[in-house]
Amino acid sequence: MLLLLGDRSTLAARPRFRIEQAEDAATLSAYRRLRHAVFVDEQGLFARHDLDERDSDPRTVVLVARDHSGAVVGGVRLAPAVDGPDIGWWTGGRLAVRRDARGSGGIGRALVRAADARAEAEGVLRFEATVQQSNERMFTRLGWRRVRPVTVGGAPHVLMRRPTRRFAAQTAVKSFLGPLLARLRPGGPGFVGDDGAPVPGSDVIAACDAIVPSMVERDPEWAGWCSVLVNVNDIAAMGATPTGLLDALAAPDAAHAARLLAGLRSASEAYGVPVLGGHTQLGVPASLSVTALGRTRNPVPGAGGRPGHTVRLTADLGGDWRADYRGSQWDSTTHRRTDELRAMLGAVAAARPAAAKDVSMAGLVGTLGMLAEAGGCGAVLDVAEVPRPAGATAGDWLTCFPGFAMLTADAPGSPPP
Repeated sequence: MLLLLGDRSTLAARPRFRIEQAEDAATLSAYRRLRHAVFVDEQGLFARHDLDERDSDPRTVVLVARDHSGAVVGGVRLAPAVDGPDIGWWTGGRLAVRRDARGSGGIGRALVRAADARAEAEGVLRFEATVQQSNERMFTRLGWRRVRPVTVGGAPHVLMRRPTRRFAAQTAVKSFLGPLLARLRPGGPGFVGDDGAPVPGSDVIAACDAIVPSMVERDPEWAGWCSVLVNVNDIAAMGATPTGLLDALAAPDAAHAARLLAGLRSASEAYGVPVLGGHTQLGVPASLSVTALGRTRNPVPGAGGRPGHTVRLTADLGGDWRADYRGSQWDSTTHRRTDELRAMLGAVAAARPAAAKDVSMAGLVGTLGMLAEAGGCGAVLDVAEVPRPAGATAGDWLTCFPGFAMLTADAPGSPPP
């Protein structure tokens, strides 16, 4: 039709191919025939066929490239690397492009980019691929990193890994804090790195957290709720009982301030922790920070973990993703009764572990890293053993803010929180 209309510029600008997920048996069959032509007939990497257990795994995703005629001219697959529960470790492979479609068309590069995007969407934490040595340069240019050389079918290959956005984000959240705060040494001796701080000469614990300004601006009720949630969690992580809150609130007008205060008040009442006072300012950009006070004579440090200690996760798996924050913020608190919320806040105080830290915006992985760093040691995370809600991928659950979750470390055999 475009040709009949004389619209040759639109024809020339059309992409030479499109990428889509293989959804039917005919498309999968065409992709497998292409693989056979490339890896068996052309390259001789396999004797009779290149099929394996990933082809029969229902979790496997196949992406194909089609030309203008609809013919499959390229494809790639990606799937969980291990059997059993999906732990967020995926592999890509069987990247094939029809011989007459190779060259300047960029089909192979586009398929790799599409696989990268799909892996991120699936909540993947580690994405790897075994690629032919001749393709290493292309993968490197696309952001992949070499891990080690391997051999497949007698031919040299390279195991490569794609750094995921999630881990990069977790590193960026907290990595700068050590050098920045070195001179202040917040928390005092024995409590450096804790989210709460003992007040010298008393049994008072203080914690202060600010809410991300963009969230305060666009979702004020939830920002108000979270300002209480994150602070009472910080107090509870030190084995203290929260006793009061102070807020510092700014808003462009009274209506916005009222919405922030409505969320803050709802959380204050739900947790049974009163707002003692604070500061409110109007006519300025929206912002919100809260200080929480608690009491204990025996605060639990974040730096008490030692080599050989057992790390435990205590988390509330109830609830669901917060609307508009899917994959990043799990709401396990707004539906809970006060007695349930208070019981969770008392878990660390009841168990008295050697070390504790509440899982914050750094996610489970990032918070475990901080817990280990504070204790001057490393930590091993058995991803397959981490319980998670049915509606959360491993990647999302290990890197999100989970509402209520505590990491504790103590000697093997000690009672759990």
